[in-house]
Amino acid sequence: MCGVTSSGKTSIVDSIQNISEEFYYVVANDLMVQMVGDKYLAEDYWKYESKSIYYMYHMAKLLSDMGENVLIDGCLIETPELPNHYEIVRKIFAETPYWLVEVFCPIDICCKRNLERDDRYENQSLEQSEIWAENVEYSFTVNTEMNTSDACAKIILEKIASDAR
Repeated sequence: MCGVTSSGKTSIVDSIQNISEEFYYVVANDLMVQMVGDKYLAEDYWKYESKSIYYMYHMAKLLSDMGENVLIDGCLIETPELPNHYEIVRKIFAETPYWLVEVFCPIDICCKRNLERDDRYENQSLEQSEIWAENVEYSFTVNTEMNTSDACAKIILEKIASDAR
């Protein structure tokens, strides 16, 4: 799952885990960065955030190679510390079947959602959209303005099932 903060990625991941008959591991930017510690994030946030994102993909690849279903909850942002982000993802998963799902929600709604949360600032989604990787080829898109998390989860599971046939 790929989308700016507050677009609904984590809610969709939670829904997939709740409604799917299949078991899915979840790896997420937010979970990986928690492994770093506040001291280091304060020292050089983007250095450690970028490393965490990079390692997250390798963890997902390892789980997938071991036959596990994996959901990635992330953002395809480009920073000097993580240039060519999308190309890195493509390279890591080149020999692995995967679906890159865009979780779309208009930025103004994401900003409103950010305000409703205690762990985001209002323009965080806008700032991420401005440094988003370019020319990303998504497998498909779900829209959280138009659909609930459960509806998006069902769309994703149905698409994966139909592609697997």
